[in-house]
Amino acid sequence: MKTNLTLPGRLTVRVAILLLMLPWAQSVRADIYAFKDSDGTLHFSNIPQDKRYTLLMRTPKEPLAGETAAADSSAPASERRGPAIDPQLRAQLNGLIEETARSLNMDPALLHAVIAVESGYNPRAVSPKGAMGLMQLMPATAKRYGVTDPYDPAQNIRAGAQYLRDLMGRFDNDLKLTLAAYNAGELAVARHGNTIPPYKETLNYVPRVMSGYARNQQQP
Repeated sequence: MKTNLTLPGRLTVRVAILLLMLPWAQSVRADIYAFKDSDGTLHFSNIPQDKRYTLLMRTPKEPLAGETAAADSSAPASERRGPAIDPQLRAQLNGLIEETARSLNMDPALLHAVIAVESGYNPRAVSPKGAMGLMQLMPATAKRYGVTDPYDPAQNIRAGAQYLRDLMGRFDNDLKLTLAAYNAGELAVARHGNTIPPYKETLNYVPRVMSGYARNQQQP
């Protein structure tokens, strides 16, 4: 739907934007463009057909009727309800997760719990902070474990598992501290006297993974 709005320059931009967005409340997207002409009149439109228009505000894409909204990728996984888990992807990755865990003498139920919270089994997941792939490796962590393609499931899972194993060794097999370090960084845990850092994200993350781990262990 095309909508144009022309307003006198004395009307504030904030009010103009609110007026402009009302007709689009149920639309998919409503990027707003504007320009001021030589008379000082402000022009707004969602379909800029005049070359003088420039982007004023970009609005988020809303799900169409009947669609399921995806998790907000602009927030860290641990601050969302959790990324939607694709059962088919989980099934496809199960063999790789089992094999990786076995080769490193780790519990695959733990790897599943971390992957579920970090990426929902989406191998192309990227966080606003730059964490990548299934286990949301930061670039430095990926480099540390020799990862050449962080979106390759085999490399990503192995590096994430190795990091978890190394953290377990550093924190005397304390799983809660290991998960806190995986989320917030091992130095953050150390700075807080080897306790879970008082970060909202980390305080949410640790029990979520622990809960998933417990559920996974109960499954046959």
